[in-house]
Amino acid sequence: MRRAASGQREAFEELVRRHRGRVFALALRICRNPDDAEDALQETFIAAYRALPRFDRRARFSTWLYRIAANKCYDALARRRPTVDADALPEAADPHDPFARSRSQEQLARALDALPTQFREAALLCDVCGLTPASAGEAMGVPEGTMKSRSFRARALLAAALRTAGAEPETGSGV
Repeated sequence: MRRAASGQREAFEELVRRHRGRVFALALRICRNPDDAEDALQETFIAAYRALPRFDRRARFSTWLYRIAANKCYDALARRRPTVDADALPEAADPHDPFARSRSQEQLARALDALPTQFREAALLCDVCGLTPASAGEAMGVPEGTMKSRSFRARALLAAALRTAGAEPETGSGV
């Protein structure tokens, strides 16, 4: 991170390689459209590169990067409000994405889409990106306790929706 902030291009390229999969998975889950997710991914890394000299090293790089990514996704959604066809949803790009392992990704995608924004963000940041509630709260600008509560509520809402739909999540999926 420090080498990238000092202008070493190779160091920034390494940061991109390390975080690309998770950022794309987050973008895909928020945007629900691979083209918009790819645009948001590229805009995220461009914005991060430009802002590196101003990065406050007290925060984790990934937390900072996910906040940028979420903002770029919301920008993409504001530009284009596509209709979501859950049957046409692509598989997640990141094999470590716990939602990708669900037996019923279509039902999970619908349940996730139906969550209020604050709970969807909590599920994405904590369960998909693997952030702690403290880091996710920092990324979203809310206290850790609020993020814990939102994450717990998101999981409960997702579990209830999946039970209603008849698709139990796999053990260890974080839902």
